[in-house]
Amino acid sequence: MEVHGSGFRRILLLALCISGIWSAYIYQGVLQETLSTKRFGPDEKRFENLAFLNLAQSVVCLVWSYIMIKLWSNAGNGGAPWWTYWSAGITNTIGPAMGIEALKYISYPAQVLAKSSKMIPVMLMGTLVYGIRYTFPEYICSFLVAGGVSVFALLKTSSKTISKLAHPNAPLGYALCSLNLAFDGFTNATQDSIASRYPKTEAWDIMLGMNLWGTIYNLIYMFGLPQGIGFEAIQFCKLHPEAAWDILKYCLCGAVGQNFIFMTISNFGSLANTTITTTRKFVSIVVSSVMSGNPLDRQMRDRLLSLLLIGDRRYDKGLQAWFSSRS
Repeated sequence: MEVHGSGFRRILLLALCISGIWSAYIYQGVLQETLSTKRFGPDEKRFENLAFLNLAQSVVCLVWSYIMIKLWSNAGNGGAPWWTYWSAGITNTIGPAMGIEALKYISYPAQVLAKSSKMIPVMLMGTLVYGIRYTFPEYICSFLVAGGVSVFALLKTSSKTISKLAHPNAPLGYALCSLNLAFDGFTNATQDSIASRYPKTEAWDIMLGMNLWGTIYNLIYMFGLPQGIGFEAIQFCKLHPEAAWDILKYCLCGAVGQNFIFMTISNFGSLANTTITTTRKFVSIVVSSVMSGNPLDRQMRDRLLSLLLIGDRRYDKGLQAWFSSRS
């Protein structure tokens, strides 16, 4: 009876993680698209310094996780020390920056579709770097997703969508997304390794460690290098308070979303988290299409449906494996 109760609590925890990730990142996606396409103020200027979003989010998430640890976490719980996240912090800083920068060159739905093949780098990095093994059908499903995404993404983008982009350049945009996926794969594999080496590591511990290093690296990049754009971004926010407010909301969504992502990783692993975020992308694209006034054509609907079905299959297999381990 105790085992069943524990299992039921874990199912509730998983449901909470899914709902938290979906709600936070769907709204954050809306804000991200707004910041990358909208013209602010009477001078109708774009917010060109999109990489600044990573620094702002790292600072907000660092403060958030520190407060949560002080309020709710057990001090000295034997979790991973903060310095173990330095390498994952590097890739977690560079990867998302490339993904955000890609929005200058491709549309948000195209970026989301390109990043829907994230399972591949997660699995490859897990296997090559940390010796994690996956089944052959899992690799096949992941490569089918990536192949379908590549074919679809290179076929067609509406002229209305392209006209909103700052610097339309599909090959460059998809190249940046590919690098983003590679770095994300290493980040997730490293987080899995840390969680396995330090089983008592809590979600807020991971969040604190990742965002501490993210803040350090982003500060150096934004303000320490000659080509740093930090001061320029701050000046833009001073002149356009509406953009600053959107950035704050973007960061708060990131803090809430990261809270549930690291809760998922610490309890269920990175592959479960990747599956949740992949299926979330289906709703993100639909929301983006509705809000931008660009209806989904038949090809996009078919591609999204296949993405959702494959993601659902992977999610079901993950649950089956988890229940097998409990029995």
